[in-house]
Amino acid sequence: MAEAADPPVSGRLTDDEAEERLARIDGLLAELESAPGPTVRRALEAVRLLSEVYGEALARLLDHTGLEPAGRPSPGEDELVGHLLVLHGIHPEPAERRAARAVERLRPAVRERGGDVEWAGVEGRVARVRVSEGGGGCGGGCGAASSPLLEAVREAVLAAAPELVAVERLPEPSARRAAPAFVPLDALARPATRG
Repeated sequence: MAEAADPPVSGRLTDDEAEERLARIDGLLAELESAPGPTVRRALEAVRLLSEVYGEALARLLDHTGLEPAGRPSPGEDELVGHLLVLHGIHPEPAERRAARAVERLRPAVRERGGDVEWAGVEGRVARVRVSEGGGGCGGGCGAASSPLLEAVREAVLAAAPELVAVERLPEPSARRAAPAFVPLDALARPATRG
């Protein structure tokens, strides 16, 4: 059995401590979801109900405080607060906008390496991106369904918008265009024959 994390000295968590705890919660919930029995189902229901009540309390708090105090970022721009707002279904910004912003934040680093990444939108709960990998090597093939770059994009998008379930790589613009069909000129000039 894993040990519980030490409580923070100051009463507040650092970003790293918060990230560790979020990962631990994800692991524990995954273990519980795979365990059989009525006690496990009741425990999961208790966690869900508690989350709903806390979510409502957070929504009311946001109603009272406003989203953007003067000179300060909105609560949704803080990564940890953003996760909490998503968990409770009250994030003020749509998942598509958060995911698009995550792709745009990656873009300069990708371009420095000779590639590019482009946001293409959301279809259902699936994010869509175009990825071109530069540097001569495509790290798994230019048309590969998975590559280190695509994995980095997938991780960034799903961290920003965990309501989305997947990230799909669309063909690059040059690969999407179908070659024009060849039609001989004399075929256009001949009258149609009837059989």
